[in-house]
Amino acid sequence: MKLSIIIPVFNEEKTIDKVIRRVSDLQIPSVTKEVIIVDDGSSDATASEIQNSIRQLGGKNFKFYQHKKNMGKGAAVRTGIENSTGDYIVIQDADLEYNPQDIGRLTAEVLNGHADVVYGTRLKRLPNFSRDERRPLFLIHYLGNRFLSLLTSALYGQWLTDMETCYKLFPKKAVIGMKLKSKRFDFEPEITAKLLRRGYRILEIPIITTPRGYEEGKKLHAIKDGTIALWTLIKYKFVE
Repeated sequence: MKLSIIIPVFNEEKTIDKVIRRVSDLQIPSVTKEVIIVDDGSSDATASEIQNSIRQLGGKNFKFYQHKKNMGKGAAVRTGIENSTGDYIVIQDADLEYNPQDIGRLTAEVLNGHADVVYGTRLKRLPNFSRDERRPLFLIHYLGNRFLSLLTSALYGQWLTDMETCYKLFPKKAVIGMKLKSKRFDFEPEITAKLLRRGYRILEIPIITTPRGYEEGKKLHAIKDGTIALWTLIKYKFVE
């Protein structure tokens, strides 16, 4: 299997080098990988950090694309998908919330024949008031995500606990001819809705993340992006 790991990045000069190195170090038996990094119009030193990292790692199996202006995570992922050559695609955020080692666990489910689409769920649990959900904004994120995941389950007939997760592993053939339109974080509900509408079943496996706060650069806004996600789920239930 060839795996395309897409890293959309915007203003992550402090973390992108570590992410690239951890993804580069990732070894998955029976899998070759290409790493596709899309800089979404960063205004800091992100682009030069990416170029330095790739150069130091030898440049092999890396692809680097730049948007002239910031267009949103969904647009960056779409650029990655359009330039991918792998049998499967997985998305890796650039902020160190997700552990790249978990990509191997997702891929194992495909290699073992258990699923074609695998999501890493952060929310197959109750709120953790001593860690993740100890802050009110994180609790709002938790509740909002659980609501959106419940709505996804009701609309599309498959139980999901974490529709908004970054870790989505899916076959390239699943998105051939798929008209992905989302430019921001509404990419998550759009691709989930369209995969389900195409008849793919989604297997969830638990993962553990290290959430960061807005003071550390978190970009998702619960109310604004949650409202857009809600409309996206309803819209794609009825239109392609």
